[in-house]
Amino acid sequence: MNIRKGTQQDMQAVLGLIQELAAFEKEPDAVLVTVDDLIRDGFGPVPLFHVFVAEVDDDKSDSEPAKQIVGIALWYYRFSTWKGKTIHLEDLVVKDKMRGTGLGYALYSEVLKQAKKDQVRRVEWNVLDWNTPAIELYEKSGAKVLRDWFVVQMDEIGINHFVEDKLK
Repeated sequence: MNIRKGTQQDMQAVLGLIQELAAFEKEPDAVLVTVDDLIRDGFGPVPLFHVFVAEVDDDKSDSEPAKQIVGIALWYYRFSTWKGKTIHLEDLVVKDKMRGTGLGYALYSEVLKQAKKDQVRRVEWNVLDWNTPAIELYEKSGAKVLRDWFVVQMDEIGINHFVEDKLK
């Protein structure tokens, strides 16, 4: 297993893992982002995200060992009015066949090492309330699961409705 920073060439595999996560979270049709979006937004003059990829040797290769991306940790910097610079871990995804191998923990650890290196005061992320294995991993690592906060979102339809109808 090798953990490294993702490159533009990895974005097709990254998108595949994002789609796998959406299916796991029972939202298989929710992913709208494309490979082009990931390349533009992650590798432009001001990257909107960073990604660590986990790769393993691909058993299917007969010649030189090929690498297969089997996990990602996609994250970005945020600013907290209380804490200052923070990191938001958007997605931590491990291929189904690789779960339980320590790969997710290795990716998680890489994000926390980055946080220490950057001297951020908090790393935060969301976890579904039914994802018990993830919650247990996070709590065992020392993270706090804030059960008294709700995630609030407004989708594109809601944004358009608000701007077009409510702000007239």
